[in-house]
Amino acid sequence: MGGTNPYISTPKIQRPARKFKITFTNNNQTIEVDPTKIPYGETGLPGSILDIALHNGVDIDHACGGVCACSTCHVHILKGGESCSEAEESELDMLDLAADLKPSSRLSCQCVPNGEADLVVEIPAWNRNLIREGNP
Repeated sequence: MGGTNPYISTPKIQRPARKFKITFTNNNQTIEVDPTKIPYGETGLPGSILDIALHNGVDIDHACGGVCACSTCHVHILKGGESCSEAEESELDMLDLAADLKPSSRLSCQCVPNGEADLVVEIPAWNRNLIREGNP
């Protein structure tokens, strides 16, 4: 499932110009992102953390298919958040519905890194699908 949400405007994003890394703390997995291969799929904005994660086998729940219509892909950006696209009003509205909201919270389907810094991302424990991931 994927696509776009016709009820919100597409955010302005800066595509990365160089390779960068995203480390997911939950499984201690670091992914090197090659901007020439973005987008990887049709889930989330092109080059979003969700798009990158799913392509590299990191499972993040995304009930709405990555179109900013729920808060299930909520993540915490622990490092490198300044290199990510700014949250639009529609994302902030959805984040209001998320549990464990922090200043570092973003929807992974809307958060697009520009490649100027490496990222460290935490998928909140309550948001991990343990059946699919097979780990606690």
